[in-house]
Amino acid sequence: MNPGLPLYVRSRSLPLTLAALAATTIAAVWAADALDAFLDPVRRAPVVTLAPLAAAAVIGASLRSDSDELDRTAVRPWWPRRLAWLAALTAVAALLLPLAVLGHTETFGPPAMIRNVLGCTGLTALSAVFLGARLSWLPACAFVSAAALVSSGARGPAVTLWAWPLQPGAQPAAWTAALTAFAAGAALYAAHGARPESPGTP
Repeated sequence: MNPGLPLYVRSRSLPLTLAALAATTIAAVWAADALDAFLDPVRRAPVVTLAPLAAAAVIGASLRSDSDELDRTAVRPWWPRRLAWLAALTAVAALLLPLAVLGHTETFGPPAMIRNVLGCTGLTALSAVFLGARLSWLPACAFVSAAALVSSGARGPAVTLWAWPLQPGAQPAAWTAALTAFAAGAALYAAHGARPESPGTP
């Protein structure tokens, strides 16, 4: 095993991150039950929208680097570690969160939850490159909130593309948008890492 791996994992608070993702899943399960989603799958829409956003915020917080100068001057490139870290945490979230919305794959079921995990995590990773890990959750939250407000009265095929977090089922345009966001965020984060933050940043 790579001797630096335990240090790398510890520096990014893996136990705390996994605990937060587990707590997010438990909260999503509770919310779906409290909404009586078994009566009408459409009631799952807030869970499918907000739970991935919370998971992405948790993942975004773990994208920080406590040794940015060491990362840049390391003999071996760091991008494979960054990419593996992001992919692994995204996979954990994509496996856990659908437990809250099992069944009804044509509406707000596991496909919609997984799509939103990928899309929101991609936006968060993209934001970490420009804003830093601490504030990486803000743009994704702003985008999802704006999409929720604007899409309620919007019509037309383009809505599926730009309001992808609120779309049911496995709609191709929504998946295209979410996968594009994840691919862009993962590529930029792997290449550049999160923006360094000063110790005094609130």
